[in-house]
Amino acid sequence: MHSKLVTSAFIALAAAVLDAQRGTGLVVVNVPTQARVSFSATSLTFPDADPTATPLVASIPAGITITVRGRVLPNSQVTLTVQSTDDLRSGVTVLPAALVTWTATGSGFTNGTLSRSAPQLVGRWTGSGLRTGTQNFRFENRWTHPVGTYSATLVYTLASP
Repeated sequence: MHSKLVTSAFIALAAAVLDAQRGTGLVVVNVPTQARVSFSATSLTFPDADPTATPLVASIPAGITITVRGRVLPNSQVTLTVQSTDDLRSGVTVLPAALVTWTATGSGFTNGTLSRSAPQLVGRWTGSGLRTGTQNFRFENRWTHPVGTYSATLVYTLASP
């Protein structure tokens, strides 16, 4: 008698499973285009040097590490540019921003010359990813530069479609 009760319970359980219903659901995940840029330093200086011995003065720090993160559509471009907001100024005395140049390391990063009139390419990449490179700045040191402490602000722009 005991085995008959167990068999009946098993048959009832099987019937419950057969009556189960199935359904479908939709999961939506929004993954928008995003871009981020970060720098190992936010300012640099050029030390005093003899123009004859050091015609190109390296900045301190010697290089700024740039990290670019981009999430874009396949085959879309991610670009990083830099532009000086003005020439180098010390009071009313002005030196051209183009006296500052850079060399770059890292895949997609490029060498360039600072400009106040147009953005200059720092790097270009295709597709999503994480890119890291270094910008090493130099200042063209001349005997003819008027004495002063010159400064300028650089604006970096990271763009993707």
